[in-house]
Amino acid sequence: MDDGLDLKAMIARFRERARAVRERPLPPVGGEERSRFLEQAQLDFQDFAIIGDAEAQLEDGVLTLRIDLSTDAE
Repeated sequence: MDDGLDLKAMIARFRERARAVRERPLPPVGGEERSRFLEQAQLDFQDFAIIGDAEAQLEDGVLTLRIDLSTDAE
């Protein structure tokens, strides 16, 4: 399973996705559609950023992501 899996590159892709969501232009929508778009963008950013901050380890075929969610995390 670990053949060809570059954990650093995977984490970097998630960081890039988080950045891309932040820079995603707002489509010409209004009202409820706008609210749903903004809510989804925030969730997408949050998910990508969390994984982008992870420390990844692959051991015996098990991928472990260590993510510090403490308030002191930088």
